[in-house]
Amino acid sequence: MIKTDILIIGAGPTGLFTVFEAGLLKLKCHLIDALPQPGGQCSEIYPKKPIYDIPAFPEILAGDLVTNLLEQIKPFEAGYTMGERAETLDKQEDGSFIVTTNKGTKHQAPVVVIAGGLGSFEPRKPPIENILDFEDKGVAYMIKDPEVYRDKKVIIAGGGDSALDWAIFLADVASEVSLVHRRNEFRGALDSVEKAAELAKAGKIKLFTEAEVKKLYGDDHLEAVVVKHNDPEKGESYVEVDSFIPLFGLSPKLGPIGDWGLEIEKNAIKVNNAKDYQTNIPGVFAIGDVNTYEGKLKLILSGFHEAAVMCQFAYKLINPGKRYVMKYTTVGGVEGFDGTKKEAKKEVVQSIS
Repeated sequence: MIKTDILIIGAGPTGLFTVFEAGLLKLKCHLIDALPQPGGQCSEIYPKKPIYDIPAFPEILAGDLVTNLLEQIKPFEAGYTMGERAETLDKQEDGSFIVTTNKGTKHQAPVVVIAGGLGSFEPRKPPIENILDFEDKGVAYMIKDPEVYRDKKVIIAGGGDSALDWAIFLADVASEVSLVHRRNEFRGALDSVEKAAELAKAGKIKLFTEAEVKKLYGDDHLEAVVVKHNDPEKGESYVEVDSFIPLFGLSPKLGPIGDWGLEIEKNAIKVNNAKDYQTNIPGVFAIGDVNTYEGKLKLILSGFHEAAVMCQFAYKLINPGKRYVMKYTTVGGVEGFDGTKKEAKKEVVQSIS
């Protein structure tokens, strides 16, 4: 049995930052995540994708953000159960909870924090008859390492930000990039649409609009695709490729968490945002993209704020009757469980005689 003060389900950015905020309150944390490494979507889906709305970072790669968070929480010696999915939640007579994973690992804590992002994800796959035959053989539904496509012929399908961003990025990596969208208008950011159009004019991206990938060809690996145009006069285009990347988004699912008796609204967990981000089950909190409330913004920085507020109330649950006076880190410093301490140098004031 793994015992801790706060059990965090989800090791994405919000879950990781929770370790820091809890550590300032001398609370130990343990994280559970179905993925094999910390970082959530930032590590698994788009580690090389730039993020522009993290305070103090005009631009930071998602993977680098995770690296920085792990470095920030290192002094607080969090525990990890990786590669396992939280399956059941059982409340004990003493008010604590036992969370058991799909592999039977049991964890006990007085406070459970669900920070599972949007839940588990399944890629939305295009209805192409033999697409399953080419998965991991030229077909991928996400880009983890763009270097895999170095000097390769790549075709991307989709009309959103992800498809546009990766087509633009791979234009300087792959030998040939094609972007296919079933409509003439894209749903992405205007600057990305304009950039893709510029690259198309320069011959660095081939654009197929009002068209769809309908057939895949190859033996042991993908060799070509057929692009069918909506205009009958244009017919079909046979395009030789090494990789086909349909980026139609991911379908989020709460998974077993959805059976825990939590109040759910549109596949998200309702919380009391006026106070502490607690769910309808006392002692169980939900922060980050997995929660919902009036005015909710699904941003990483919102999750960071929710983590900070939640930890203050978790402290009161874990230490009833004990008063905690919050001190700014600029005043109190950061004292890790590993014996390290960071604090500002004290100014020496000399009297003038």
